[in-house]
Amino acid sequence: MQVLVRDNNVDQALRVLKKKMQREGVFREMKARRSYEKPSERRNREAAEAVRRARKAARKQAIREGLIAAPKKKPMVGRGRPEASPGAPQADVAK
Repeated sequence: MQVLVRDNNVDQALRVLKKKMQREGVFREMKARRSYEKPSERRNREAAEAVRRARKAARKQAIREGLIAAPKKKPMVGRGRPEASPGAPQADVAK
């Protein structure tokens, strides 16, 4: 895995690296390998994961077909825009 550091911005490169590792499942793998998992526990966990994946796929399919309503999206508040956050004072702009 390789991440480029641009303009000596190590913090941004670290964020990118962590995101890549998260997407690849490295952190989950490290957590799983901390202790021994019995084969029976592994089978049970994998079966539960398969059930979760199947339910998620069925739910997405039902939403696409219009059988159930899609979940309401949360409004994005305070994403780098201080004027959009509810507690920030409103700027007076003359137009």
